[in-house]
Amino acid sequence: MSIPGSSTSLAPYDAVVVGAGPYGLSTGAHLLGRGLRTAVFGKSLELWRRHMPQGMMLRSHWWATNLSDPGRKYGFERFFRESRYDKCYPVPREAFIEYARWFQERAVPCVDETYVGSIERRDGHFLLALEDGREVRSTAVVMALGLRYYAHRPEPHDRLPSELVSHSSENHDLGRFRGKVVVVIGGGQSAIEYAALLHEAGAAVHVVARRPVRWLERDRAAERTWREKILAPNASIGPGWINWMLDHCPYFFYRLAPETKARALRVYYAATAAQWLRDRVVGKATLHEGQTVLKMEVVEGKVEAAISDGETLRADHVILATGYKVDIGRLTMVHPSLREEIRTDGGIPVLNRWFESTVPGLYFVGLTSLPAFGPLFRFVAGCGAAARRVARAVARRSAARPAFLPRPAQGLSIGPASTID
Repeated sequence: MSIPGSSTSLAPYDAVVVGAGPYGLSTGAHLLGRGLRTAVFGKSLELWRRHMPQGMMLRSHWWATNLSDPGRKYGFERFFRESRYDKCYPVPREAFIEYARWFQERAVPCVDETYVGSIERRDGHFLLALEDGREVRSTAVVMALGLRYYAHRPEPHDRLPSELVSHSSENHDLGRFRGKVVVVIGGGQSAIEYAALLHEAGAAVHVVARRPVRWLERDRAAERTWREKILAPNASIGPGWINWMLDHCPYFFYRLAPETKARALRVYYAATAAQWLRDRVVGKATLHEGQTVLKMEVVEGKVEAAISDGETLRADHVILATGYKVDIGRLTMVHPSLREEIRTDGGIPVLNRWFESTVPGLYFVGLTSLPAFGPLFRFVAGCGAAARRVARAVARRSAARPAFLPRPAQGLSIGPASTID
């Protein structure tokens, strides 16, 4: 890291957002909306574009998948009016990516697609080294990184060669598995959708799930009667008064006792699959329900997986649809000295009610905040609540500190409030 006055430029920011997915873009929009000097670093929608499979559909409704800007001008409904897409359910991944790009161009035009290589804290400010050699300084940093950093590869499966065993987030183009035998491990939405897409790409698919696949009921959001809506109102993550409360009181979960939070999250984390996948999988992929993989080994360039019913599956590839596990120790851009300052519980940062860690000015949103703030923040639906609260906290922090000097160096644009039309 250089110091002020060195040949490497240092630019002052009120806030830097690391990550340009739904949470990063929404947080950036709200920070800009408060007139804060803001930078957003990262490739826009990289997780969705490069780490989710072609042909994927969103399980959430379009009206539950809005990104958030302070004027609420750039929602999915307006995008539908101005684009070639029609309102539908389920929403194709490609439509969501186009919507998010449309949102970014209008609400967060200052995204810089350079990766952040290192973040450390010095003299009460954060110093960020970018991978292109630039360095920036900021009062606050918002970590809004995608799921891929937290991809969970259970032992001992993670010890096998990556060309034979991979996590679901590492498979974007499933056409490469045409004519191959593929084993998918997992029983939730991701596993079942990968099974459907693999079959449709021409692969022979086996799914190994610890429990019977739990199929959700057919979606009836457009057909529900007024009585049904009163008994169980529509909500972002499914009908029901509890889910409605999560939508309308998004910070209430934070106040619950730790043991109550843990019980609630176990319910929401239960593996389920959308009904619209059923006909695409049942009778087309081989389902090994209620089974586990006891052993996997490489034999003559193939993977042999012994499962608990005594059968051995011989496959060309194994995909681990085993979800994501938060552990900020896997965020390689966090400098070890900064990492030591962050209080954690099992790799999960301890956050206050403003999404702020024990390091003043360092915030975590998205999946990282889920254990503290609840299941809403597992979905795009939570990005508005997170963005509003973080932007408010950063604005208060910025107002309490003197302005930085010098002004931004050439090549580092700061997005003022006027960039939002």
